[in-house]
Amino acid sequence: MPRNSDLNAVSRQWEMLKLLPTKPPGITSLNLQRELHKLGYSVVKRTVERDLQDLSQPFPILCNDKGKPYGWYWNPGASANLPAITLAEALSLRLVEDLLKPLLPQAMLSSLQAHFNQAQVKLKSLRQDNVAGHWKDKVRHVPPALPLLPPNINAVVLDVVQTALLYDRQVEIQYEAANAEKSSIQTLHPLALVQRGSIAYLVATAFEYEDIRLYALHRIHKVMATDHPAARPANFNLDAYIASGALHFGDGTLRLKAYTSHELANYLRETALSKDQTLLEIDDCFHLTATVIDSWQLRWWILSQGDGIEVIEPIFLREEIAKCLKSAAGKYT
Repeated sequence: MPRNSDLNAVSRQWEMLKLLPTKPPGITSLNLQRELHKLGYSVVKRTVERDLQDLSQPFPILCNDKGKPYGWYWNPGASANLPAITLAEALSLRLVEDLLKPLLPQAMLSSLQAHFNQAQVKLKSLRQDNVAGHWKDKVRHVPPALPLLPPNINAVVLDVVQTALLYDRQVEIQYEAANAEKSSIQTLHPLALVQRGSIAYLVATAFEYEDIRLYALHRIHKVMATDHPAARPANFNLDAYIASGALHFGDGTLRLKAYTSHELANYLRETALSKDQTLLEIDDCFHLTATVIDSWQLRWWILSQGDGIEVIEPIFLREEIAKCLKSAAGKYT
């Protein structure tokens, strides 16, 4: 079994080959040393020069010795495509692996699995000799809200839905809406998949209707693929759809005016509600104004601030929040 130092040397040399340009004047050994250092390989210039000499035997790489410093490059016409992944690619794959799994069709995911495994092996082999091999142990993504366990999604349902979306085919589903007493059978035209927090949604139109709706994947109990082409609205754009506030389950925007505490104002200075947000200090509080999406998520956020915020306008929102808080307070008396 090869030693970790041997594996590190092979990995370093592979990175060197990927750094070489495809035409003269090439890259110098000093610049190669600097690039390798950025990738986490601590190596002296003499070792780089020795590696280049060794690599010039089995690989079609040339040294431009017409002037100093010498430059190294791939022989014109030779293939510079190497099957191995770079250290940066390995780190990227390991960091996004969990994010990609619920979003990619199984067929594509299967082809990527080999790369995920290769990335894991590469980083594992470098852990003792390269500081970058420990990077994944040092970074995490933590959601700002209360962490909730993701719902279970039927693997067959996910596979069929992803495939139908990929090939623009209709699907028939048995769907149980959040507040429905029983499930219903619907024919959907898949448009997109969106991951919102811990929940994945299918964006689609139903039957012959043109209004776009969201279907939580974990509420799809059964699905059947069809050969019928999906009707995709000509003007549908996923980014525009998201920007409209649809994923906030709202409709339109409103101009929020409120009084906030010093603590909340400090937080909103760093992470604003909108680009046009303003905060004006008045006596012992701050006056907040911002254009926000009119949604249940906005109401959740306001209610989560407790006595740290008082809605002033719009009046209908102030009345909604007041009614909800009075009802909640009554449960504690």
